[in-house]
Amino acid sequence: MKIIETSGLPILSWCNEPEAGALEQARNIAQLPFAYHHVALMPDTHQGYGMPIGGVLALEDTVIPNAVGVDIGCGMLACQTTLQHITADEIKQIMGLVRQHVPVGFNHRKTPLPLDLPPENATIANAEYQSARHQLGTLGGGNHFIEIQRGNDGHIWFMIHSGSRNIGKKVCDHYNALAKRFNKQRQSDVPPKWDLASLPVDTEEGKAYIAEMDYCQQFALRNREVMAAHICEAFNQICGAGIFDSQLLTYNIHHNYASPEHHFGKDIWVHRKGATSARAGEMGIIPGSQGTKSYIVRGLGNANSFCSCSHGAGRIMGRKEAQRRLSLADEVRHMDERGIIHGLRSVRDLDEAAGAYKDIDLVMAEQADLVEIVVELTPLGVIKG
Repeated sequence: MKIIETSGLPILSWCNEPEAGALEQARNIAQLPFAYHHVALMPDTHQGYGMPIGGVLALEDTVIPNAVGVDIGCGMLACQTTLQHITADEIKQIMGLVRQHVPVGFNHRKTPLPLDLPPENATIANAEYQSARHQLGTLGGGNHFIEIQRGNDGHIWFMIHSGSRNIGKKVCDHYNALAKRFNKQRQSDVPPKWDLASLPVDTEEGKAYIAEMDYCQQFALRNREVMAAHICEAFNQICGAGIFDSQLLTYNIHHNYASPEHHFGKDIWVHRKGATSARAGEMGIIPGSQGTKSYIVRGLGNANSFCSCSHGAGRIMGRKEAQRRLSLADEVRHMDERGIIHGLRSVRDLDEAAGAYKDIDLVMAEQADLVEIVVELTPLGVIKG
């Protein structure tokens, strides 16, 4: 960790070489009048919208929609199976079944699923409720994925990366626009160009955003659970019953959210945008990029990171840049040589290739004081959104 002094709060960075745009955004949030103690940057930090992805920001009595992001509650689910061996043919069959039952990309379900999450006191969530039922148990696009993995604990695992789908975006967009109007009316000192409009938590607007954000987190958890159930069924159908039992390890966590916490002697709102909670003893998931290892980790409770760690490897190229610069042949060879069953087929798929991301080994080395590795997971087959 290194300390970067600013005209506002100091920045504590576990990212040794943050890109210029991300560092500029970090300096902006460090100058917010309601920011508390310091800003923390995880080793996967890269430029986002308003606030850098991989950033952790503590605010006094304030929430910022853009410091959570549009995919509220986006996160990871990882599940250990009893299998110790699996063939390439079995992986292909499982992936085929999963694709039949889990819509990906912009696809939604034709028949809505039951959703026992009544959106009480949530205006946007209530308006989107019926649409959300069609999106429950769907993967989405971008960097979302389903992966079958081999753990160094001797078990086959699967992992899911997905979030709150369109409902999270609608909530963020609505309350960010509301916060902009609110800040303009109150003549906020925060420059509008920073895209960091805020809402005090004791206002009706702030309370409403928190309620809707909480709902989106619940939906995202359920979304991953529904997909996991389909994946479990596919494993059972191809590999035989009894692959899952109550003793198995399953983790389901967020990495885009804000929560009330106590740090450095004060009750504050910790915003983790592309960052994972890593309290002492807390289990977490840090995925690599497509074709690289992922990790089940245990938090070390490092106070300087607000008890946080990275949420993944972190991008080093924008999507269009990756499509221009990366070699499709090289990226396919990278996957094939490792025996990974994948869907890299065209140049447009390069936006999510391993070459567009940071070296996960370096990312893990940079946060050795934030988490300890419990299980190392090697990819066997991947479905991308």
